[in-house]
Amino acid sequence: RAARRAGSEALRRWEASYSSGRAGIASPSPISRAPPAHRLAEIFPKKLVDDIYRSSFKAQTGVSLKYMMDFGAQPIQRQLMVSAQFLHNELPVRFAHRVAELENLPLGLSSKEQVQTVRDWYVESYDELKKFPKIENREDEAKFTTLIKRVMDRHANVVPMIARGVLELKLELEREGGDGDGPRLGKRGVENKWMNDMPEIHQFLDGFYMSRIGIRMLMGQHVALEEASAATGSPEENYIGLICTKVSPVAVARDAIEDARSICMREYGDAPEVEVFGDESFTFAYVPGHLHQMLFELVKNSLRAVSDKYLDSDQMPPPIRVVIAEGAEDVTIKISDEGGGIRRSGLQRIWTYLYTTANSPLLEMDADTGAGPAVLAGYGYGLPLSRLYARYFGGDLQVLSMDGYGTDAYLHLNRLGNIAEPLP
Repeated sequence: RAARRAGSEALRRWEASYSSGRAGIASPSPISRAPPAHRLAEIFPKKLVDDIYRSSFKAQTGVSLKYMMDFGAQPIQRQLMVSAQFLHNELPVRFAHRVAELENLPLGLSSKEQVQTVRDWYVESYDELKKFPKIENREDEAKFTTLIKRVMDRHANVVPMIARGVLELKLELEREGGDGDGPRLGKRGVENKWMNDMPEIHQFLDGFYMSRIGIRMLMGQHVALEEASAATGSPEENYIGLICTKVSPVAVARDAIEDARSICMREYGDAPEVEVFGDESFTFAYVPGHLHQMLFELVKNSLRAVSDKYLDSDQMPPPIRVVIAEGAEDVTIKISDEGGGIRRSGLQRIWTYLYTTANSPLLEMDADTGAGPAVLAGYGYGLPLSRLYARYFGGDLQVLSMDGYGTDAYLHLNRLGNIAEPLP
């Protein structure tokens, strides 16, 4: 009964907001005086808006790494058909959840132009998927895969677009001196409020980006399986779609280190050495792209910390150590540096989004398309996103620091692959 009452109340609010032309957009806070750029009900048919709302109440279906591997081990036509049929049903539900969420963000974030652009991308993709006919044969599956590729291209810049919208909200808070409900705050006061008193923003970003990781993984996996099936030559060895059944963490670490050191060389003219310790013959099943992204971010942070500490020193910077350990349940990778560490009072801030906005590339991007600098590493997104990538398949990322000495980051990767997606 309580669930029915909650659903009825939600429906009443939705209908009331729709009839007033707002379609569920949260009321702007005092700091967001500008009206929304456009409202959902004004640019999309009522039937589509209502359908999205109903789909947003449906449960999402999570899958595990092991399921993806078992399912795609033999990408025969029948399995590709089943995969396409699953995505045909699942993706609209996930997109509807995101649309409903983007319509009801706090502090007027829903009215930001970039956030509304992303919302419209999700609505358009939802509409295309719902209009696509039932998948019944190989030709239908091939056409659906083409649609999936188009959707992936449309959503390519979702991360920087949302980040730009959030950044504009934060800068607006700084200009206005607070959230409009209390005394004016200085820039440092707003920074502290952003970190401590606005958990709903960070919770939204965690859930939204986790959902995006899952959506991109499902679509990318299907496209990769389709391409492997259509390839005339032999498929890539040890790969099932995007998943490599024999990932060498040592090899991926060395690639990530090389990429991170090249960036450090461009920035500082030199780069500390990085030592890797681990069994080179050890492999396990994982997504190499995810692992590379996490290790690149962690090594890059350590390189920057060590380079800054020894910038004006005659001493040789101590090497960064990457240690890879094989456990019964987890593969754990530790990245250790002697870059001076992080103050205990500021340790939790490393997990918040846009902790620093200095020289942010987000200010250089195209506000309409997200084109431009899209590398978010070092601008308040690298560590939070890395932790989400780790958690997506049941792992985690922890950072321990000794202020005045250095920092240890522990990347835990679930090697069993039996954990389902943590859907928001």
